Amino acid sequence: MVSTHWLAEHLQDPRLVLVDASSTLNRAEEAIPGAVLLDLDGAFSDPSSDLPHTAPPAGRLSAAARALGISRTSTVVAYDAKGVFASARVWWLLRTAGFDRVAVLDGGLPAWAAEGRPMGAHAAPPAEPGDVELVPRPGGFVGAEDVARALADPDATVLDARSAGRFAGTEPEPRPGLRPGHMPGAVSLPYTDLQDGQGRLLPLPQLRERIAAAAPEGRRIVTSCGSGLTACVLALGAHLVGREDVAVYDGSWSEWGRPGPRPVAGPEGVSRGPGSPRQD
Repeated sequence: MVSTHWLAEHLQDPRLVLVDASSTLNRAEEAIPGAVLLDLDGAFSDPSSDLPHTAPPAGRLSAAARALGISRTSTVVAYDAKGVFASARVWWLLRTAGFDRVAVLDGGLPAWAAEGRPMGAHAAPPAEPGDVELVPRPGGFVGAEDVARALADPDATVLDARSAGRFAGTEPEPRPGLRPGHMPGAVSLPYTDLQDGQGRLLPLPQLRERIAAAAPEGRRIVTSCGSGLTACVLALGAHLVGREDVAVYDGSWSEWGRPGPRPVAGPEGVSRGPGSPRQD
């Protein structure tokens, strides 16, 4: 994490690559000076997947990063118009692909604007591409079968970053066709519970306490959400308090919640779709 003060002091650093990771729906017209748009639904996703903003393969990820001017010696700072939201996804994508000089702006664009700091238009991508080479590390992102194993593992905890209502199945899912509820055995930890109500993450002692209450120390953590965005906020919080055995379920509820054989715990108990084995 970096603060608005840190970013203001380093805004003219030629090694800084500042990216606005806001989704199209949340993106503001104005930007922090020098920021380029990073499209998590476009160049930074896998076009062959029918799930939203799935992590791209190594070659596509490297090409997308280089097109924004990211080089081996760059420092990347990601921010979001919603505070700490999709920016954490950028951090996780790059970090799990071997690029560690990446940070999230605490409080995002709202914090920057609230302090009266300068604003401007988004910058165009640089004419000269960067030279970074990104190779995703195994285990950074996991699939549904890995999550099913984690749910059955007493030494692992699956954390769900969606709202408590969506977890319980009492609030509608924003994507049509998904079943209401959660994975049996998962633990609810809304990503907003790690924030102060102003888009900034909580101080480390409070962050550590809330994460440990949901996933006791020593347990492996797998994070999930609606589509793999705010699961990365939980991963960021876990990293900040020293929890390194963390993975993100890339498909998240957009995959698990589809009609099918995967079990779902909802308002009426646990249900299984067609094709599930009998549980006698």
